[in-house]
Amino acid sequence: MKAQDVRAKSEDQLKDELAKLKKEQFNLRFQAATGQLEKTGRVKEVRRDIARIRTILRENARAGA
Repeated sequence: MKAQDVRAKSEDQLKDELAKLKKEQFNLRFQAATGQLEKTGRVKEVRRDIARIRTILRENARAGA
């Protein structure tokens, strides 16, 4: 996910995407703990996508306030 794509979404869409990514992150951590994780690089991608969305939500909140 690119920052440009994230910036094009509304705040509600970003919050929904953030919730979806957090669920995926939990599932990936669970798979890693049980030894079932195949795509280890996905953990890093999800973590960075979460950070990217949080950063843009924070930027939008500061710009609006």
